[in-house]
Amino acid sequence: MVIKLIYTIFLALLVALFVGFGIDTFYPSPESPRYPDELNSPKIDCSSCAETADEKTARENFNQVQEKYQEDSKVYNRNVSIIALAATIIILIFSLTLLSKIKMIADGILLGGVFTTAYGIIRGLMSDSSRFRFFIIAVGLLIAFVLGYLKFIRPKKTPRKN
Repeated sequence: MVIKLIYTIFLALLVALFVGFGIDTFYPSPESPRYPDELNSPKIDCSSCAETADEKTARENFNQVQEKYQEDSKVYNRNVSIIALAATIIILIFSLTLLSKIKMIADGILLGGVFTTAYGIIRGLMSDSSRFRFFIIAVGLLIAFVLGYLKFIRPKKTPRKN
């Protein structure tokens, strides 16, 4: 019994990792800007520790690139959240329909869908829009309600006796 539980959790983690790394593989994140080397080195002779014109230009350029990166990351996180939630819906449908006869595997994939939902919500929270964050939480809540109903409440079909 314990080994089945461990297997179910292991399968769930693999499903969530599969989705997360799959998204990263086929939709890579924006490149983080590299801090300029000329601003990294400490000044040994600090007779005038004022910033030089070259250093000021390098810092301003880096700040602009960093701001663009942050904006690109917000859009990227929003898109990853949408992709993850779409994958969640596919995983849950797959688990509740095609694999419903193989309980242990279906439960592992179903739990993987739950983990993927959490991943999608977390990535959605990293976006900049409060409306989008609300939408993601609402979708997560809807998935939880539907999943709970279909898995635990929905009456099972009983075969008819003739």
